[in-house]
Amino acid sequence: MGDLQESEKFQIDLLCSVYGFEFIVALTGNVFALWLLVVRERRNWHTGVVLSCNLAISDLLYVLTLPLLIVYYSLQKHWVFGNATCKIERFLFNCNLYVSIFFVMAISVNRCVALACPFFTRTHIQPAHAKIISVIIWITVGVISCPVLKFASICPSVKSNNTVCVSSCDGNNEERSHFIYRMFLTVFGCLIPFLVTFTSYCVVISVVWKSVSITTLEKRKVALLVMSVIVLYAISFVPYHVFQTYHYYLKLHKRFNSVVYKSYQVSKGLATLNMCIHPLLYMAVFDSIRVACCGKSPEDNRR
Repeated sequence: MGDLQESEKFQIDLLCSVYGFEFIVALTGNVFALWLLVVRERRNWHTGVVLSCNLAISDLLYVLTLPLLIVYYSLQKHWVFGNATCKIERFLFNCNLYVSIFFVMAISVNRCVALACPFFTRTHIQPAHAKIISVIIWITVGVISCPVLKFASICPSVKSNNTVCVSSCDGNNEERSHFIYRMFLTVFGCLIPFLVTFTSYCVVISVVWKSVSITTLEKRKVALLVMSVIVLYAISFVPYHVFQTYHYYLKLHKRFNSVVYKSYQVSKGLATLNMCIHPLLYMAVFDSIRVACCGKSPEDNRR
Protein backbone atom coordinates (compact mmCIF):
# COMPACT_ATOMS: atom_id res chain seq x y z
CA MET A 1 0.00 0.00 0.00
CA GLY A 2 2.90 2.33 0.82
CA ASP A 3 4.43 1.86 -2.65
CA LEU A 4 1.06 2.57 -4.27
CA GLN A 5 0.53 5.78 -2.29
CA GLU A 6 4.07 6.97 -3.02
CA SER A 7 3.63 6.14 -6.71
CA GLU A 8 0.33 8.03 -6.89
CA LYS A 9 1.96 11.07 -5.25
CA PHE A 10 4.62 10.87 -7.95
CA GLN A 11 1.85 10.71 -10.59
CA ILE A 12 0.01 13.74 -9.17
CA ASP A 13 3.15 15.91 -8.87
CA LEU A 14 4.36 14.93 -12.34
CA LEU A 15 1.21 15.13 -14.45
CA CYS A 16 -0.15 18.31 -12.88
CA SER A 17 2.97 20.26 -13.87
CA VAL A 18 3.51 18.46 -17.20
CA TYR A 19 -0.07 19.03 -18.38
CA GLY A 20 0.16 22.69 -17.37
CA PHE A 21 3.31 23.15 -19.45
CA GLU A 22 1.92 21.22 -22.40
CA PHE A 23 -1.34 23.18 -22.35
CA ILE A 24 0.51 26.49 -22.79
CA VAL A 25 3.02 25.26 -25.37
CA ALA A 26 0.62 23.10 -27.42
CA LEU A 27 -2.15 25.70 -27.47
CA THR A 28 0.22 28.49 -28.54
CA GLY A 29 2.12 26.38 -31.08
CA ASN A 30 -0.89 24.81 -32.77
CA VAL A 31 -3.00 27.99 -32.90
CA PHE A 32 -0.03 29.77 -34.49
CA ALA A 33 0.60 26.88 -36.91
CA LEU A 34 -3.08 26.60 -37.87
CA TRP A 35 -3.29 30.35 -38.46
CA LEU A 36 -0.20 30.27 -40.70
CA LEU A 37 -1.48 27.23 -42.59
CA VAL A 38 -4.86 28.85 -43.24
CA VAL A 39 -3.58 32.38 -43.96
CA ARG A 40 -0.14 31.88 -45.54
CA GLU A 41 -0.87 28.64 -47.39
CA ARG A 42 -4.40 29.48 -48.57
CA ARG A 43 -3.20 29.86 -52.17
CA ASN A 44 -1.23 26.61 -51.99
CA TRP A 45 -3.82 24.25 -50.54
CA HIS A 46 -2.05 21.00 -51.42
CA THR A 47 -2.32 17.59 -49.77
CA GLY A 48 0.26 18.34 -47.09
CA VAL A 49 -1.69 21.39 -45.90
CA VAL A 50 -4.93 19.39 -45.67
CA LEU A 51 -3.30 16.63 -43.61
CA SER A 52 -1.44 19.06 -41.34
CA CYS A 53 -4.57 21.16 -40.70
CA ASN A 54 -6.38 18.05 -39.53
CA LEU A 55 -3.47 17.23 -37.21
CA ALA A 56 -3.52 20.74 -35.73
CA ILE A 57 -7.31 20.61 -35.25
CA SER A 58 -6.99 17.28 -33.44
CA ASP A 59 -4.36 18.75 -31.11
CA LEU A 60 -6.51 21.77 -30.32
CA LEU A 61 -9.57 19.62 -29.58
CA TYR A 62 -7.66 17.66 -26.98
CA VAL A 63 -5.54 20.48 -25.55
CA LEU A 64 -8.76 22.23 -24.48
CA THR A 65 -9.48 19.28 -22.14
CA LEU A 66 -6.12 19.53 -20.36
CA PRO A 67 -7.42 22.13 -17.83
CA LEU A 68 -9.84 19.42 -16.59
CA LEU A 69 -6.90 17.10 -15.90
CA ILE A 70 -4.90 19.90 -14.29
CA VAL A 71 -7.79 20.54 -11.88
CA TYR A 72 -8.20 16.78 -11.34
CA TYR A 73 -4.58 16.29 -10.27
CA SER A 74 -4.54 19.58 -8.33
CA LEU A 75 -7.40 18.12 -6.24
CA GLN A 76 -5.31 15.01 -5.54
CA LYS A 77 -7.11 12.88 -8.15
CA HIS A 78 -10.65 13.95 -7.37
CA TRP A 79 -12.90 14.20 -10.46
CA VAL A 80 -15.66 16.78 -10.02
CA PHE A 81 -16.90 17.02 -13.61
CA GLY A 82 -19.22 13.99 -13.77
CA ASN A 83 -19.11 10.59 -15.44
CA ALA A 84 -20.00 11.78 -18.94
CA THR A 85 -17.18 14.34 -18.95
CA CYS A 86 -14.75 11.67 -17.74
CA LYS A 87 -15.70 9.41 -20.66
CA ILE A 88 -15.43 12.30 -23.14
CA GLU A 89 -11.99 13.31 -21.85
CA ARG A 90 -10.68 9.75 -22.17
CA PHE A 91 -12.27 9.40 -25.60
CA LEU A 92 -10.68 12.65 -26.82
CA PHE A 93 -7.28 11.59 -25.49
CA ASN A 94 -7.57 8.32 -27.40
CA CYS A 95 -8.72 10.12 -30.56
CA ASN A 96 -5.91 12.68 -30.37
CA LEU A 97 -3.26 10.03 -29.86
CA TYR A 98 -4.33 7.80 -32.77
CA VAL A 99 -5.35 10.64 -35.07
CA SER A 100 -1.83 11.98 -34.49
CA ILE A 101 -0.24 8.63 -35.30
CA PHE A 102 -2.32 8.08 -38.45
CA PHE A 103 -1.88 11.62 -39.77
CA VAL A 104 1.87 11.48 -39.11
CA MET A 105 1.83 8.25 -41.12
CA ALA A 106 -0.22 9.92 -43.89
CA ILE A 107 2.13 12.93 -44.03
CA SER A 108 5.10 10.55 -44.20
CA VAL A 109 3.58 8.51 -47.02
CA ASN A 110 2.59 11.72 -48.84
CA ARG A 111 6.15 13.02 -48.61
CA CYS A 112 7.52 9.66 -49.73
CA VAL A 113 5.30 9.53 -52.81
CA ALA A 114 6.06 13.18 -53.64
CA LEU A 115 9.81 12.55 -53.62
CA ALA A 116 9.83 9.06 -55.15
CA CYS A 117 7.19 9.73 -57.86
CA PRO A 118 7.11 13.53 -58.41
CA PHE A 119 5.44 13.41 -61.85
CA PHE A 120 2.75 11.00 -60.67
CA THR A 121 2.12 13.22 -57.64
CA ARG A 122 1.71 16.40 -59.70
CA THR A 123 -0.70 14.82 -62.18
CA HIS A 124 -2.72 12.41 -60.06
CA ILE A 125 -2.59 13.44 -56.37
CA GLN A 126 -5.06 16.22 -55.57
CA PRO A 127 -6.15 17.94 -52.33
CA ALA A 128 -9.48 16.11 -52.67
CA HIS A 129 -7.65 12.83 -52.13
CA ALA A 130 -6.14 14.16 -48.89
CA LYS A 131 -9.61 15.24 -47.74
CA ILE A 132 -10.96 11.74 -48.39
CA ILE A 133 -8.03 10.22 -46.49
CA SER A 134 -8.64 12.66 -43.63
CA VAL A 135 -12.29 11.63 -43.37
CA ILE A 136 -11.29 7.94 -43.41
CA ILE A 137 -8.75 8.53 -40.62
CA TRP A 138 -11.24 10.41 -38.44
CA ILE A 139 -13.91 7.72 -38.92
CA THR A 140 -11.43 4.88 -38.30
CA VAL A 141 -10.06 6.47 -35.12
CA GLY A 142 -13.56 7.34 -33.92
CA VAL A 143 -14.65 3.73 -34.37
CA ILE A 144 -11.63 2.16 -32.65
CA SER A 145 -11.95 4.69 -29.80
CA CYS A 146 -15.63 4.00 -29.10
CA PRO A 147 -14.90 1.18 -26.58
CA VAL A 148 -13.27 3.85 -24.39
CA LEU A 149 -16.76 5.26 -23.79
CA LYS A 150 -17.75 1.86 -22.38
CA PHE A 151 -14.66 1.15 -20.27
CA ALA A 152 -13.85 4.63 -18.90
CA SER A 153 -15.75 5.67 -15.82
CA ILE A 154 -15.61 7.48 -12.50
CA CYS A 155 -15.04 5.19 -9.51
CA PRO A 156 -14.74 5.65 -5.75
CA SER A 157 -11.13 5.62 -4.60
CA VAL A 158 -10.21 2.71 -2.32
CA LYS A 159 -7.80 4.92 -0.34
CA SER A 160 -9.82 8.11 0.17
CA ASN A 161 -13.22 9.72 -0.30
CA ASN A 162 -12.17 10.96 -3.74
CA THR A 163 -13.86 10.08 -7.02
CA VAL A 164 -11.32 9.05 -9.63
CA CYS A 165 -11.64 9.10 -13.44
CA VAL A 166 -10.01 5.95 -14.83
CA SER A 167 -9.76 4.00 -18.07
CA SER A 168 -11.34 0.97 -16.37
CA CYS A 169 -12.55 0.46 -12.81
CA ASP A 170 -10.86 -2.24 -10.71
CA GLY A 171 -12.83 -5.39 -10.05
CA ASN A 172 -15.57 -4.79 -12.63
CA ASN A 173 -15.00 -8.09 -14.49
CA GLU A 174 -13.97 -6.17 -17.61
CA GLU A 175 -10.22 -6.12 -17.00
CA ARG A 176 -9.47 -8.93 -19.48
CA SER A 177 -11.62 -7.31 -22.20
CA HIS A 178 -9.95 -3.98 -21.50
CA PHE A 179 -6.48 -5.53 -21.73
CA ILE A 180 -7.34 -7.21 -25.07
CA TYR A 181 -8.65 -3.87 -26.36
CA ARG A 182 -5.43 -2.13 -25.33
CA MET A 183 -3.39 -4.81 -27.07
CA PHE A 184 -5.43 -4.25 -30.24
CA LEU A 185 -4.72 -0.50 -30.07
CA THR A 186 -1.02 -1.17 -29.59
CA VAL A 187 -0.85 -3.33 -32.72
CA PHE A 188 -3.34 -1.56 -35.00
CA GLY A 189 -2.85 1.98 -33.69
CA CYS A 190 0.90 2.05 -33.13
CA LEU A 191 2.86 -0.91 -34.51
CA ILE A 192 1.34 -1.00 -38.02
CA PRO A 193 1.51 2.80 -38.57
CA PHE A 194 5.10 2.73 -37.26
CA LEU A 195 6.09 0.09 -39.83
CA VAL A 196 4.43 2.06 -42.64
CA THR A 197 6.06 5.32 -41.50
CA PHE A 198 9.47 3.68 -41.09
CA THR A 199 9.26 2.13 -44.58
CA SER A 200 8.22 5.49 -46.07
CA TYR A 201 11.24 7.22 -44.59
CA CYS A 202 13.60 4.49 -45.75
CA VAL A 203 12.40 5.30 -49.26
CA VAL A 204 12.65 9.06 -48.63
CA ILE A 205 16.22 8.82 -47.34
CA SER A 206 17.19 6.58 -50.27
CA VAL A 207 15.77 9.04 -52.82
CA VAL A 208 17.34 12.09 -51.18
CA TRP A 209 20.71 10.36 -50.80
CA LYS A 210 20.86 9.36 -54.47
CA SER A 211 19.43 12.54 -56.00
CA VAL A 212 21.67 15.35 -57.24
CA SER A 213 18.73 17.57 -58.22
CA ILE A 214 17.29 18.00 -54.72
CA THR A 215 18.36 21.33 -53.24
CA THR A 216 20.12 21.81 -49.92
CA LEU A 217 16.98 23.44 -48.54
CA GLU A 218 14.86 20.47 -49.55
CA LYS A 219 17.36 18.10 -47.95
CA ARG A 220 17.23 20.13 -44.72
CA LYS A 221 13.44 19.97 -44.74
CA VAL A 222 13.52 16.20 -45.23
CA ALA A 223 16.09 15.85 -42.44
CA LEU A 224 13.89 17.90 -40.07
CA LEU A 225 10.84 15.86 -41.08
CA VAL A 226 12.58 12.53 -40.45
CA MET A 227 14.08 13.76 -37.18
CA SER A 228 10.75 15.06 -35.84
CA VAL A 229 8.96 11.79 -36.65
CA ILE A 230 11.73 9.72 -35.06
CA VAL A 231 11.47 11.89 -31.93
CA LEU A 232 7.68 11.49 -31.93
CA TYR A 233 7.85 7.71 -31.98
CA ALA A 234 10.89 7.35 -29.72
CA ILE A 235 9.61 9.73 -27.02
CA SER A 236 5.86 9.97 -27.37
CA PHE A 237 4.23 6.97 -29.04
CA VAL A 238 6.33 3.85 -28.38
CA PRO A 239 7.06 4.27 -24.62
CA TYR A 240 3.39 4.97 -23.90
CA HIS A 241 2.22 1.77 -25.58
CA VAL A 242 4.99 -0.39 -24.08
CA PHE A 243 4.44 0.74 -20.49
CA GLN A 244 0.66 0.90 -20.86
CA THR A 245 0.53 -2.70 -22.08
CA TYR A 246 2.80 -3.93 -19.29
CA HIS A 247 0.88 -1.94 -16.65
CA TYR A 248 -2.47 -3.42 -17.69
CA TYR A 249 -0.91 -6.90 -17.90
CA LEU A 250 0.21 -6.60 -14.27
CA LYS A 251 -3.16 -5.16 -13.29
CA LEU A 252 -4.93 -8.09 -14.96
CA HIS A 253 -2.88 -10.47 -12.82
CA LYS A 254 -3.47 -8.44 -9.62
CA ARG A 255 0.15 -7.37 -9.36
CA PHE A 256 1.69 -3.97 -8.75
CA ASN A 257 5.16 -2.74 -9.69
CA SER A 258 6.12 0.77 -8.59
CA VAL A 259 8.75 1.23 -11.31
CA VAL A 260 6.34 0.18 -14.07
CA TYR A 261 3.59 2.40 -12.65
CA LYS A 262 5.87 5.45 -12.51
CA SER A 263 7.23 4.74 -15.99
CA TYR A 264 3.66 4.52 -17.27
CA GLN A 265 2.84 7.91 -15.73
CA VAL A 266 5.90 9.47 -17.36
CA SER A 267 4.91 7.90 -20.68
CA LYS A 268 1.41 9.45 -20.36
CA GLY A 269 2.99 12.86 -20.06
CA LEU A 270 5.21 12.10 -23.05
CA ALA A 271 2.23 10.83 -25.07
CA THR A 272 0.57 14.25 -24.88
CA LEU A 273 3.92 15.87 -25.67
CA ASN A 274 3.25 14.98 -29.32
CA MET A 275 1.04 18.09 -29.49
CA CYS A 276 4.11 20.22 -28.73
CA ILE A 277 6.33 18.42 -31.27
CA HIS A 278 3.90 18.64 -34.19
CA PRO A 279 4.79 22.28 -35.03
CA LEU A 280 8.29 20.97 -35.87
CA LEU A 281 6.62 18.64 -38.35
CA TYR A 282 4.83 21.60 -39.95
CA MET A 283 8.12 23.55 -40.15
CA ALA A 284 9.63 20.66 -42.09
CA VAL A 285 6.78 20.61 -44.60
CA PHE A 286 5.85 24.28 -45.09
CA ASP A 287 8.13 27.16 -45.99
CA SER A 288 5.76 29.78 -44.55
CA ILE A 289 5.95 28.28 -41.05
CA ARG A 290 9.70 27.70 -41.26
CA VAL A 291 10.30 31.28 -42.41
CA ALA A 292 7.97 32.70 -39.72
CA CYS A 293 9.84 30.77 -37.01
CA CYS A 294 13.42 30.76 -38.28
CA GLY A 295 13.65 33.51 -40.89
CA LYS A 296 14.61 33.22 -44.52
CA SER A 297 17.55 31.19 -45.68
CA PRO A 298 19.83 32.27 -48.58
CA GLU A 299 17.98 29.81 -50.82
CA ASP A 300 14.66 31.46 -49.95
CA ASN A 301 16.06 34.84 -50.96
CA ARG A 302 17.23 33.49 -54.31
CA ARG A 303 13.70 32.30 -55.18
